[in-house]
Parts: sequence; structure tokens; C-alpha cells
Amino acid sequence: MMKSALSKYNDLTKRIITGIIGAIVIIFAVKYSEWSYFGVFLVICIMTQLEFYKLLRLDDMLPLVSWGTFSGITIFVIVFLEQTELIKNEYYFVILPVLYIAFLIKLYRTRDDKPFTNIGLTFLGIIYVAMPFSFFHIIAYDTGVYIPEVVLGIIFLQWASDTGAFIAGSIFGRRKLFERISPKKSWEGFLGGTVLALGVSLLIWNFFGVLELWQWVGIAFITAVVGTYGDLVESLFKRSMEIKDSGTAIPGHGGFLDRFDSLLLSIPFIALFLKIF
Repeated sequence: MMKSALSKYNDLTKRIITGIIGAIVIIFAVKYSEWSYFGVFLVICIMTQLEFYKLLRLDDMLPLVSWGTFSGITIFVIVFLEQTELIKNEYYFVILPVLYIAFLIKLYRTRDDKPFTNIGLTFLGIIYVAMPFSFFHIIAYDTGVYIPEVVLGIIFLQWASDTGAFIAGSIFGRRKLFERISPKKSWEGFLGGTVLALGVSLLIWNFFGVLELWQWVGIAFITAVVGTYGDLVESLFKRSMEIKDSGTAIPGHGGFLDRFDSLLLSIPFIALFLKIF
């Protein structure tokens, strides 16, 4: 129904309207409570992983969609509950047996000519999608309690990086950043995204605090650099599938992978940065 209502608008208008609605939902959920944060990112995680497996099936691959998604949900839930101290860290031992059931399932799939290839692709969906979103819990509970400002700060920095890259690239883009993978990306766009992210990190520090200024600046730099690689990685994946967008679930933005590809790569690096420094 939402898609049909937006069909009369052009792509840019769709992108703006959907972006505003999505931003409101995410900001409200993250800020309202730890459980609303958990719920909205659980949905995002599931939808993104299902989309990844759907694309693999377009290339005649046979990943275990249901079990791979269930395994991703298991990891996501266990990490969250452990971080909230509702369960003990011994429950992490559940993860590997759950993953290994994939081998048993493939034993009974007689139509699969490349079972180990497809098991590997099943695990790839978990590593590429579910684990980064699970790492978000580690960031959110970095001090032992839920800190929505850190999650929101990272999201704002990613939006700033994307916006700065889009504006600078559209106006000044001349030198190709990685033409083989993404012909539209430029060095000017990358620098514009980095500068805006660094500038927004100063505002976040001023309004949120929580972390030291140098930590926000470090996160902004990671977001701009690693997030750009995350976008390129997803572009490489789509190019191998010979498709333009990963899906149509988000009008004006493509699919969930298109919208969250930068975060998927940057979140683990941000978590590592905060734990070490």
C-alpha cells in the first residue's frame, strides 16, 4: 500500500519521504528503550539476511535460507541477552551447535549438487549480516548499560557520510574512486562524506557527550572510510549478480542491503575501536 501511494512521486521524492519515515522510526526505537532498539534492529537484521539469500538464489545457489536466518536470529538474540545480563555468557556455546546443524540438513537434501558451497554461502549470510548487527549490542552496552546516544551517534555519522558523499560527488565528482566496481563513486564524494562526518562528530560530542571527542572523531573516520568499503563490497556483490538494487522493499532506496551495506562493514571495526581505546 505504501509503495502504491508513493508511485506517483519521482525517485528523489520517494527517497526523501521514505528516508524521513525510516529515520523517525529508527531514532524513536533506539531512544525509547533498549527493547524497542532490539526489536527494530532484529527486523532489519532478518529482512537484510533474507534479502541476501534471495539474491544468492537468483544465481542458482541453494543456501539454507530458513536455517541460516534462524541461526542469525539466534546469534543476535544471545548477544543482546548476554549484554543485558539476562543470560550468562555460557550461552555463547549454543551458537556453534546451531550453525553445525546446517551440515546435517544438507545430508538430507538430495537435490543439491554442491552442498558445501551452499553451506558456505549460508554461513556467509550469517557472517556478513547477522554478526555485524549483533556487534551493535556490544557497542550499545560498551559501559555495561544501554547507551542509546552511542547507537544514534553512529547512525547519524553514517547518514552524514552518505549525504556528504552524495552532495560532493554530484557537484564536484570528477576522479573515479573505484570505477571497476562503482562508476558513480568519486574521490571528491568520498572526501565530502569524510569532512561532513568529521564535522557532525563535533556536534554529536557537544550534544551527546558520552564518549570523548577523539573517540567520536575516530568513529567518524571509521564510518567514512570503512563504510565506503562496505558500499563497494555490496556493489561488487550486486555486480556479480548483474542487478542494480538488492531489492525493492524500501521505496527510493532499493533494498535493505542497499540501505545498510555501509554499517555492515563499519560496525565491527567501531566495536573493536571502542573496546581497545
